[in-house]
Amino acid sequence: MNVRTLCLGILSTGEATGYEIKKDIEEGLFSHFIDASFGSIYPALTQLAGEGLVTVRAEEQSGKPDKKVYAITEKGRASLARAISVVPGRDKYKSEFLFQMLLQQYMTPEMMRAAIDKQQSDLEDDLARIRECRCSEQPHAGARFVADYGEAVVSAALAVLKDKKAELLRNATPQAAE
Repeated sequence: MNVRTLCLGILSTGEATGYEIKKDIEEGLFSHFIDASFGSIYPALTQLAGEGLVTVRAEEQSGKPDKKVYAITEKGRASLARAISVVPGRDKYKSEFLFQMLLQQYMTPEMMRAAIDKQQSDLEDDLARIRECRCSEQPHAGARFVADYGEAVVSAALAVLKDKKAELLRNATPQAAE
């Protein structure tokens, strides 16, 4: 998936500014797919507008420059449908935490405990956010499936971490390079 498709997907749920799109990518319903910076979102929106896939209108703000509000067009909806009508590639999971656990023999026991505690806290926060989104947004069937899938994955990761935490800490040895 690319940033253009992600922007079209977000705009298919309603009008948004570039800032709102970025926020949705970081914290909202679309936070589980790909990362995108303002440096990639705004050029994508400009291209989409140039191709007639989205419209843009200026909205006045008191004491600030006008903000641009984007909306998907019917041509944009058709483009979105084509873009997602492919068999997806294999999911890629990348984790700094898992890298640390793979090479834990180089970590001090204190650093290992801190990493484990942070990962557990992050997973608990993710789970709470998924559950909060589910309750507050009354999502459609696709969003419910994504929330259920995400909850299952995060819950499983959290369960493994809690199950293995004592073992990891018990085996921690301070062999970190000096």
